Amino acid sequence: MLLIGQYDSPFVRRVAVTLKLYDLPYRHAPLSAFGDVEEIARYNPLRRVPTLVYDDGIALTDSSAIVDALDEMVGPDRAFLTRHGDDRRAMLRTCAFAAGVAEKAVSLVYERAFRDGHKMWVERCRAQVIDTLDLLERERAAAKDPWLLGATMSHADVLLGTMHGFVREALADQFVMDGWVALAEHAARCEALPQFVNAYQAFKLTMPD
Repeated sequence: MLLIGQYDSPFVRRVAVTLKLYDLPYRHAPLSAFGDVEEIARYNPLRRVPTLVYDDGIALTDSSAIVDALDEMVGPDRAFLTRHGDDRRAMLRTCAFAAGVAEKAVSLVYERAFRDGHKMWVERCRAQVIDTLDLLERERAAAKDPWLLGATMSHADVLLGTMHGFVREALADQFVMDGWVALAEHAARCEALPQFVNAYQAFKLTMPD
């Protein structure tokens, strides 16, 4: 398999960490969604990352769709990151909120890089990020186990970790992530894992030519 996208994307990194946790071999093409857009278009007409290309040439995009497919690939006995029943609903809820924070953070990065930043839009994005981080902070603080849904990691834990790392680096001038203590501790636990260490790239926005 071929994973397309840079590890400084919270969504690309999420897929990479999942592949490593499942011990699935893959090749990595660290293409930029801006600087390498036409190269990405060879595999994905949306020109989005992450894109995961299977050995038969089929390409998947969207990190949630990709990790769901990886769960099925490894089978129920090995897919320890997924959950069932009420825990699955809780996992999907956290993933959606964490992904939303990451998406709004990306919007703020683009506003700063490519536009002057419409005040109302920037303030709305910031409010969405802060209020959702507050919610995730309360819920992570209430979870007393090592991970959000128990003793083992879930997809929610992985995405919380990659989201936190992205906001901390890409928007360090806007959000002091250590202020959300439970989330910061969760992220530190994630970053200590070799799968996170080996899927890390310092944030750098690659501008189009």
